[in-house]
Amino acid sequence: MNIQKWLQRHHKHITFSTGILIVLGFLSKDLLRWGTGYEVTFITASILSFLPIAIRAWQALKVKVISIELLVSIAVIGAFFIGEYNESAIVTFLFLFGSYLEQKTLQKTRSSIQALTKMAPVTAWVYQKDGEAEEKEIDEVNAGDELLVKTGAQVPVDGMIVSGRGYLNEASITGESRVVDKTVGATVFAGTILDNGTLRIKATRVGEDTTFGKIIELIEEAQDTKSHAEKFIDRFARFYTPAVLLLALVVWGITQDIRLAITILVLGCPGALVIGAPVSNVAGIGNGAKRGVLIKGGEIMDTFSKVDTLVFDKTGTLTKGRTELVEIHAVSDQRRGLAYAAALERESDHPLGKAILAYAQRHAVDYRHLKVTQTQVDKGKGIRAVVEHRTVRVGNRVLLTEAGIRLNHKQEQKLMEMEEKGVSTVLVAVDQQLVLMLGIADTPRDGAKEALAALKTMGVRKRVMLTGDNARTAQAIAQQLGIDEVHAELLPEDKVLYVEKLKESGHTVAFIGDGVNDSPSIASANIGIAMGSGTDVAVETSDIVLMKSSFAELVHAYGLTKKTVINMKENIMIAIATVIFLIIGLILGYIYMASGMFVHEASILVVIFNGMRLLGYHAENASKNFIAPAVISKN
Repeated sequence: MNIQKWLQRHHKHITFSTGILIVLGFLSKDLLRWGTGYEVTFITASILSFLPIAIRAWQALKVKVISIELLVSIAVIGAFFIGEYNESAIVTFLFLFGSYLEQKTLQKTRSSIQALTKMAPVTAWVYQKDGEAEEKEIDEVNAGDELLVKTGAQVPVDGMIVSGRGYLNEASITGESRVVDKTVGATVFAGTILDNGTLRIKATRVGEDTTFGKIIELIEEAQDTKSHAEKFIDRFARFYTPAVLLLALVVWGITQDIRLAITILVLGCPGALVIGAPVSNVAGIGNGAKRGVLIKGGEIMDTFSKVDTLVFDKTGTLTKGRTELVEIHAVSDQRRGLAYAAALERESDHPLGKAILAYAQRHAVDYRHLKVTQTQVDKGKGIRAVVEHRTVRVGNRVLLTEAGIRLNHKQEQKLMEMEEKGVSTVLVAVDQQLVLMLGIADTPRDGAKEALAALKTMGVRKRVMLTGDNARTAQAIAQQLGIDEVHAELLPEDKVLYVEKLKESGHTVAFIGDGVNDSPSIASANIGIAMGSGTDVAVETSDIVLMKSSFAELVHAYGLTKKTVINMKENIMIAIATVIFLIIGLILGYIYMASGMFVHEASILVVIFNGMRLLGYHAENASKNFIAPAVISKN
């Protein structure tokens, strides 16, 4: 065991020492005309490079596996005993050198995961009973502890800000390097970096339970999950390797040509075939992780590439999940009307009221000095109060009608147009006059329309919206985004039934959602996709997680999976073409042991480098920022 560890640790040194000995051997023969030196250097090189290969072959045999190393070992022993020392040395050197380059390139494909693992915090400053912060190992931190996070430090746990304010770089979680401003009450994540400020946070999740811990775990599990192609190749190699060994024995028995039999062993190693699919899988998953797309395995990669139907939840998935003031139609003084409306909505927790208040704050509408008295909420209608001795009403048509306020024909027409768009309408009246008509809606996510169009060009045949919202609002959002099919006013179980119906009709379905109510549909679909901003249940249930909850990530994920599957097929074709070339070359006599081994190792490197191209893959950004501004006009 000690010898094996030593050989593994010095793999690179053994490889390059063998290479140097081979060069010295050729120099002894061709320049110095020293035959003894030629034989001694090649024998030494053969023995030195043979040891690590033979030990690996023996380890595989102990678990009843006939490995590639066994084929090479038998071939080298045969070449050695028939006096072909140069052949045995060159074959073993090429095998070791190929193995070395294979390790280096595979390490690079896993670099994004290694970088994430290195970013995991190891210590934390924990407040003690005396109010002082003491540095502790991360394993000693418990949920409920309060921690100090200093400028430039990593956030060690998932938690909530108790005091302080800071700008956090959340690239390790979302893939987005832009800093985020957070203050008291905001959630922070382990592994993110506090660029500026000082925070006191209360730990809510620690260790492997943090979002960061789960991300690393998901990616590591994903890279160990095999695709259909890999599973097939594993089964193929299990039978193929013994078959090559048997073929070599048969050829030797018939022809008595030991050199030919040994050459068959060398050329029969299915190295490129075995390594081709895994390297594509690892590189594809690594690319996704680097860009905020968590794909939970090679099989998922394969299935998602075949998806032809995308099914979306509406609220929080296609839309931002929060109401915004998107239209303002002023009858008289717009700014004064907004100030009155905002002053009243301070007294309300209604989502529509919050949208009005948020708009007023963003646009510096001066409403805070206004004194509001005699506030009265009419449930289902709106709110009324006295502001600066004037009676102000903010609500729906019923509220105004009951107060005797009538809309003229032009105003009625405008109200109808707004309602047909699917927006919620709020009317503002001062005394007995209508002053504002406001349109409030849950707006589409930025870039959703462009991304959906891009997905269609990439092979998605049908885009479907399933929502519990009313039909008019759903149709309005669908029309804005170019959705092909809409089903509204559905319960969670209705969504599952529709997904099952699509699958039964022959569609390969991906469901994209963000909430607990989406989890059954996510689990039911061929591929479940969760927005990273969604609930833990949705993220755990899903096959793919979009950490930034952006549609650009969805486009990238779909393009990446298609590219990865194509890359796997390319690698398999390269491997098969190499085997055919070597067999034909062996029959026709232009391929020998050393040259065949060179071609064999070269084919392994070709498929590795082909797979590594996936690390640089980036789908064209089909998502341009889509912002629905408030439409301001006067009647």
